[in-house]
Amino acid sequence: MTEQTSSKSPSHIAYQVRDRKEQTGIWTRIGAAWPQKDGKGFNIQLDAVPLDGRITLRVQSEDKE
Repeated sequence: MTEQTSSKSPSHIAYQVRDRKEQTGIWTRIGAAWPQKDGKGFNIQLDAVPLDGRITLRVQSEDKE
């Protein structure tokens, strides 16, 4: 595997997702992730640690939130 160039922009955004009964889940942005130089993992920075729900990493889109 070739080395990837590092970027100041994260490749993934971390969200806390809390499911609700019969409703859409609540997604809250809580951090970001950057690929490691060797391409075999990620460095994750969380601004908050959820006590419930789950953490979901999504590829950062071109659209700004």
